[in-house]
Amino acid sequence: MPLGAPSTLTQGAPASGGIGESTLRPDGILKVTGEFAYSSDLWHEDMLWGQILRSTVAHAEILSIDTSEALALPGVHAVLTYDDLPTGVRHYGLEIQDTPVLAHGKVRHHGEPVAVVAADHPETARRAAARIRVEYRELPVVTDEASALAPDAPLVHEHRDDHHLRHVAHPNIVHRQPIVRGDVARARGRADVVVEGEYTFGMQDQAFLGPESGLAVPEEDGGVHLYIATQWLHSDRRQMAPVLGLPEDKVRMTLAGVGGAFGGREDLSMQIHACLLALRTGRPVKIVYNRFESFFGHVHRHPATLRYEHGATRDGKLTHVACRIVLDGGAYASASPAVVGNASSLGVGPYAVDDVEIEALALYTNNPPCGAMRGFGAVQACFAYEAQMDKLAARLGLDPVEFRRLNAMEQGTVMPTGQVVDSPAPVAELLRRVKAMPMPPERQWESSEGADVRRLPGGLSNTTHGEDVVRGVGYAVGIKNVGFSEGFDDYSTARVRMEVAGGRPVASVHTAMAEVGQGGVTVHAQIARTELGIGQVTIHPADTRVGSAGSTSASRQTYVTGGAVRNACELVREQVLELGRRRFGSRHPAWATAGLLLEDGKVVTDGGEVLADLVDVLGDEAVEVEEEWRHRPTEPFDPLTGRGDGHVQYTFAAHRAVVEVDTGLGLVKVIELACAQDVGKALNPLSVIGQIQGGTAQGLGVALMEEIVVDPRTAKVRNPSFTDYLIPTILDTPDIPVDMLELADEHAPYGLRGVGEAPTLSSTPAVLAAVRDATGLELNRTPVRPEHLTGTG
Repeated sequence: MPLGAPSTLTQGAPASGGIGESTLRPDGILKVTGEFAYSSDLWHEDMLWGQILRSTVAHAEILSIDTSEALALPGVHAVLTYDDLPTGVRHYGLEIQDTPVLAHGKVRHHGEPVAVVAADHPETARRAAARIRVEYRELPVVTDEASALAPDAPLVHEHRDDHHLRHVAHPNIVHRQPIVRGDVARARGRADVVVEGEYTFGMQDQAFLGPESGLAVPEEDGGVHLYIATQWLHSDRRQMAPVLGLPEDKVRMTLAGVGGAFGGREDLSMQIHACLLALRTGRPVKIVYNRFESFFGHVHRHPATLRYEHGATRDGKLTHVACRIVLDGGAYASASPAVVGNASSLGVGPYAVDDVEIEALALYTNNPPCGAMRGFGAVQACFAYEAQMDKLAARLGLDPVEFRRLNAMEQGTVMPTGQVVDSPAPVAELLRRVKAMPMPPERQWESSEGADVRRLPGGLSNTTHGEDVVRGVGYAVGIKNVGFSEGFDDYSTARVRMEVAGGRPVASVHTAMAEVGQGGVTVHAQIARTELGIGQVTIHPADTRVGSAGSTSASRQTYVTGGAVRNACELVREQVLELGRRRFGSRHPAWATAGLLLEDGKVVTDGGEVLADLVDVLGDEAVEVEEEWRHRPTEPFDPLTGRGDGHVQYTFAAHRAVVEVDTGLGLVKVIELACAQDVGKALNPLSVIGQIQGGTAQGLGVALMEEIVVDPRTAKVRNPSFTDYLIPTILDTPDIPVDMLELADEHAPYGLRGVGEAPTLSSTPAVLAAVRDATGLELNRTPVRPEHLTGTG
């Protein structure tokens, strides 16, 4: 095993630390002290370093590639282009296999991989990549809806033959999903007020702090072992093996330390490149992106244009919603079809509306590829429909919160897709709670000790002393699905083992769940402690020696892999009790009854009588179970009407934003982002609050500062660095009080709901609503920049 590879995480000697308790992360101290081993820390004594050569143009024919100078450089062990790949499969993709491992014939976006190098030093690898000569003939670029769908538009992919094509009107459309319910034309006649709006949502980067990295080690049987920071080990392997020309059982995957993900690691980055170089050279190969390269090496959140029409009666009831959502998918499909499904099916928001017309589509362009990011299509829709709700409330003279509560969905509401919401949907209650939370005091920058400039717009830049500062308050609420949808076979696998070690009963949990910071390693131990009644639980490193856990995305891991761990623990418990019955059943009649439990390392009756110690029951035997678990099935949306029970669970969050705006300088300081969220059941309350606060901060980022800027003439990225791509720092992060509501979903393990994504939806429109309240401006795009507030841009 290479240095820096993951080790097992042993949790908690005490019998406490079960479900519902705030237990600490086993890797928390290591991370905050800088001792945690991330994938970029991996090391092998004889490893080489890999480097990728990327295209400098966005759309061009490749006329020639000359690698001779690179190969002649001392220390270079391999240079590979498309022609050097194994024969057979040379493309990959999450849903549509349209992404070449290395560019062939032409490049389709700025930064596309063209060649890879392996050398004995990272600087040598970089110098060699720079010596590869690529001759391009630039082609016209497709950058927006107009250029993509024009009759004479260049085709991003000339030869499309996939299952989406029959549902779209143009080859530059990746996927299209209409949703139609009721009769919008007739509903317009009932509306006393109709408001329209067009909204623009910028391209957001996941901005994880650990860049793409991994170490590929060739094995004696001709296979390869990849230590990798990813979100889905088995999906990576499924895409990689055909390209490597290997059966899946010869591609071994172990999760290395992950420094954040947020959707940006669902797609492959350097995985295939590192393995190809390792297999070609017979040496371990490590690849680590720098920050500049990372901006080109993973997908981003889809930028979007959204056109909405809402109607309502004078008494405030919604009559209809019509919208068109256009997502820019960039050069390759990635997860765009599923993002379209989410944006369309959740495009009305958490409101009861009988008459709906929605069209959502994703385009192929020569912009950077876009795919999964926290919120997954629902974020863009929420930004637009919440702005519309504020417009309607203003036109009707109604309080924006009370207007939302009047139209709030609830359990039993029928979604635009026809699906009945069959679990709690406390939208009105969340709005009531967040509005009732105490307001932060006025003019917080003033104190008896003097001005605290950190509380002012502009912060430590000391640009204002409060003379042009105006306060604004805004509200928003959102709805997000949990788990994979539209008929996807969403399951997870867990292996649980119980035995005696060191004179006491212990358990181990082994899954392929990617721990990317969400805290699954803590929750799995809590479940095992609760179900098995013992305190010592070891979490094994995630790898492909156990069945798939699916992706760490869609707020699904606690639901699905947690469900698998619980089921496996239940089966282990049954087998342990049966072992006890065989060994001790004749000694006490209670062994024959059904009400036996495992508690504090003992077998007890449901009345609390101790029957045996688990050490005596197990002896020198071990009980091990590997179990798959699936949530209830979903079904695909009809391609023409959008009908279908496409989602397994819904989750809701509401925000109130309080901002201070310097109207002269166009600077915004978010003072507070209060959140109320239904979490079903907080398995680890401390972790749940952290997830809500983290998602809230990401929503603030896209509201005020985060945007990948792409030149509309050349489709080149203009700000691929944290110098020019701004993310919130601790000084930008406001107070984030959280009010957790726990209304159990009877269909979910322990009644829980996925929590990580919902707060990312409503925080963005809440901030925008507060800035509108402070300035009176319409502000129909993200992020809001100073020039939008001062009228200078």
